Amino acid sequence: MTDPHAIQPSELDQLPDRDPEETAEWQASLDAVAEAAGPHRAAYLMRRTLERAEGNGIALPKLLETDYVNTIPTSAEPAVPGDEALEARITAWNRWNAAAMVTRGSKHGVGGHIATFASAAWLYEVGFNHFFHGKEGDGSGDQLYIQGHASPGIYARAFLDGRLDETHLDNFRQEAGGSGLPSYPHPRRLPWLWEFPTVSMGLGPLSAIYQARFNRYLTHRGIKDLSSSHVWAFLGDGEMDEPEAMAAISLAAREELDNLTFVINCNLQRLDGPVRANFKIVQELEGRFRGAGWNVVKSLWGTAWDELFALDTTGALVRRLREVPDAQLQTYQTRDAAYIRADFFGKEPALAQMAQLLSDDKILECFHLSRGGHEARKVYAAYRAALAHKGAPTVILAQTVKGFTLGTGFASKNANHQMKKLTVDEFKTMRDLLELPIPDSDFADGTVPYGRPGADSPEIRYLQERRAALGGPAPARRVHPVAPLPAPADKAFAAFDKGSGSQNVATTMAFVRLVKDLVRDKETGKRWVPIVPDEARTFGMESLFPSLGIYSPKGQTYEPVDRDQLMYYKEAENGQILNEGITEAGSMADFIAAASSYSTHGEPMIPFYIFYSMFGWQRTADQMWQLGDQLGRGFLIGATAGRTTLTGEGLQHADGHSPAIAATNPAALTYDPAFAYEIAVIVKDGLRRMYGQPAPGEDQDVFYYLTVYNEPLPQPAKPALQGVDEAIVKGLYRFNTAESAGLSPAANAPRIQLLGSGTAIHWALDAQRLLAEEWGVAADVWSATSWGELRRDAMEADAALLRGEDRVPYVRQALQGAEGPVLAVSDYMRQVPDQIAQWVEQDYTSLGTDGFGLSDTRDAARRHFGVDAQSIVVAALAQLARRGEVQATAVKEARERYGL
Repeated sequence: MTDPHAIQPSELDQLPDRDPEETAEWQASLDAVAEAAGPHRAAYLMRRTLERAEGNGIALPKLLETDYVNTIPTSAEPAVPGDEALEARITAWNRWNAAAMVTRGSKHGVGGHIATFASAAWLYEVGFNHFFHGKEGDGSGDQLYIQGHASPGIYARAFLDGRLDETHLDNFRQEAGGSGLPSYPHPRRLPWLWEFPTVSMGLGPLSAIYQARFNRYLTHRGIKDLSSSHVWAFLGDGEMDEPEAMAAISLAAREELDNLTFVINCNLQRLDGPVRANFKIVQELEGRFRGAGWNVVKSLWGTAWDELFALDTTGALVRRLREVPDAQLQTYQTRDAAYIRADFFGKEPALAQMAQLLSDDKILECFHLSRGGHEARKVYAAYRAALAHKGAPTVILAQTVKGFTLGTGFASKNANHQMKKLTVDEFKTMRDLLELPIPDSDFADGTVPYGRPGADSPEIRYLQERRAALGGPAPARRVHPVAPLPAPADKAFAAFDKGSGSQNVATTMAFVRLVKDLVRDKETGKRWVPIVPDEARTFGMESLFPSLGIYSPKGQTYEPVDRDQLMYYKEAENGQILNEGITEAGSMADFIAAASSYSTHGEPMIPFYIFYSMFGWQRTADQMWQLGDQLGRGFLIGATAGRTTLTGEGLQHADGHSPAIAATNPAALTYDPAFAYEIAVIVKDGLRRMYGQPAPGEDQDVFYYLTVYNEPLPQPAKPALQGVDEAIVKGLYRFNTAESAGLSPAANAPRIQLLGSGTAIHWALDAQRLLAEEWGVAADVWSATSWGELRRDAMEADAALLRGEDRVPYVRQALQGAEGPVLAVSDYMRQVPDQIAQWVEQDYTSLGTDGFGLSDTRDAARRHFGVDAQSIVVAALAQLARRGEVQATAVKEARERYGL
């Protein structure tokens, strides 16, 4: 891999040479070594020289790859504190119980994964025994991102330390009864154990980086000192192919996040075969991380290899290890000594001579068993080096064997990810290998037994003592007893009740104005976390720059070009705004860290992430599920919303479907407010529910998604209706009637109910006037603030009926007695308002913006999709004509009059 920042030969020719004679001597020395000792020796000397230069701080391009050997030689490894024999027995029990749990579960057809934890057991055990801090100290401890497929091993350890019992293990992947264990790390399903959901590949690494960064943010802002917290992310080498997995590694290096360690389990296998069959994934990852500025520690070979490296006086062994592709290294794991002698050692005379000094048993020990990730001493040395390194994050590349200790039927087999069970005989072989005291009689009925030493056994006492010394059990999730946040003063919300008068205000700007007031609140203002992906000026947020500051761990080391302006670009070490650049994925990872800070750190934060609505649910919906999985709380703001409001932007920016996607997420409360006062009511209620005092039965672990628009329009005053705030939150209220709008319809005029959400309510109001003035039809206009919440309530009413409770859905209650048919319209596809159709007793139809967006004016786009005021009039007349309440000719006449 080439370093894009390295000096190229053509550049070297242009640099002045102060001493050409000295330069020629160095070059001649290199030529002489190459001629006398060969090019391999010359390359070796060059690498060692560059390493020495780097170690001495000499500014040279970094080596992006080092030899395929351990970073920390055996001679430099520290001794592992504690009792290694006891730790080995604890690890053996965990290996056994993880395999037994999955095998027993396979009888029910629920599956499970055995091979991943078998390869990674020591990577976790060393951490649990010596490094991972629990939450009984400052309440935060370390944050552990566990590799999803390794969950059986974590359950096995929780069983050993008494947090789970056999019933739990027997209900692995059987949750419907209420006492089961989720297949993968999932806070919503096992909230006292799992802190972070990680099995959606690639999101764990991304979230871990932003969690480490958010820890620094909280520290720098004086919210909580998290300088002793460390983020550990356990990942698979195959997982690193996900774009999100590597997306933010440069940010981690740029911000010097030495509170972060990636531990990549390099068992060289993904789900169906080798990660890099014809290449070397360890070397590739090393190059990418070192190039990004990370500290890289490789732990590849166990101590059995020391003898081989000692015999390698020519460098032939190191060269051969460098050139063998991963798939062939995996093959050696399954072949006999003769094959390895011929294929590995037979490629070079120096290697063949070395092989003559090695017994078959030694060769098999090295190639079948001895890996850096399988030895406590190697792993401990790597972890200690990671914590000692300052100024950059560390990635540990630990080489392991997938299926290690599970027998020859599992180890390094391409299919082992899909292999769900061992036979009784295979378990007995595993028992003998692990030296576990499980008698044959325990297998009498063909069932594999669980194993756990007694509560007073040395193993259990040691395990508990180690965890107590490190601050309690881990992993663990705790919701700390924190007082509800005080509600902000009503003044901030009531400011929108009077409307905007003659001023046109977009709802995006109304939301930003509300937040400006809320961040000034003495009690809760500091807890707001504004997040924006490089579009703050688009959303009118630049006025927050000088007052709140943009977070930067280095502060502002330059004079901003707009320093003489009122709203200048201000970065600060204690800045409150997270302005992430063009990365919706990074911004969502920020949001997740802030949204779950109430449990991670016992510090409730109020994040709002404002973004182009088209680049939210469509682009990062998987992270929004992750947010719900992690029980996050906060406000997602889909700005410049709708399919027709962004004049000229067109297809890629025209969002007509985000509320439909959001409706699939049980944790998302989706609102499409039309007016500024509705936004104020919804945000106020969201703060109460998520951060204050939720009502009995209300789920506090939710997040809000609000769509806001960039179309400046007059903002009306809040109607003086009884219970209007409650109706706004529930999702529907009558904004006006034809009579209250001053349209004076005839006493016997046909009547229709127009339901509009978001900016569409303005088209409905125009249509209301046209229907009255030109067609003699009375229309009442309703603001549907949330189609999704109306549907959620109706579904809950249906579920109550199944329990024998008679409950009427709110949407039916609200529309009860409303005369005539219902016509619903929004700036989204018809599927969005159609969410409530089955619960509306009146005749129901809808209009929407189905199809692709296009570039044009707002009026032209709305006419194209058939949602403008004139199109609503025609659709309303058609509904009434079908009911015989207007003449059928009126529909044709209206189409012709309006040029549809």
